[in-house]
Amino acid sequence: MSSTEQQALEIKRTDLQQHDLSIPGREVVQNRVDIGPEAPAFKHKHPGEEIIYVLEGSLEYQVEGKPSTTLNAGDVLFIPAETIHAVRNVGTTNAAELATYVVEKGKPLLVLVEGAPG
Repeated sequence: MSSTEQQALEIKRTDLQQHDLSIPGREVVQNRVDIGPEAPAFKHKHPGEEIIYVLEGSLEYQVEGKPSTTLNAGDVLFIPAETIHAVRNVGTTNAAELATYVVEKGKPLLVLVEGAPG
């Protein structure tokens, strides 16, 4: 198994719901994201706001322009639209977040950012 395949096994995104909003051109998308302890932290952004609720474990978030912060189960985080960020599991077991996105309809939910400072 390649290292890319192993990394993919460490991050699992489960789609929970997706709906149009009363705001023209916007939709809400909700995912459960499971992050294994060996998963890499990929810098990325979204075409809208991300609202995070940590379900289990400990996750370290690196948000552009802010110091890194570690959140535990029950903690929340808001990430503004188009803000470059990354997350990594800082524990030894699975960690998971409930990610709710309010995004522009028709755009990719996640855009990887290469060479971003951090």
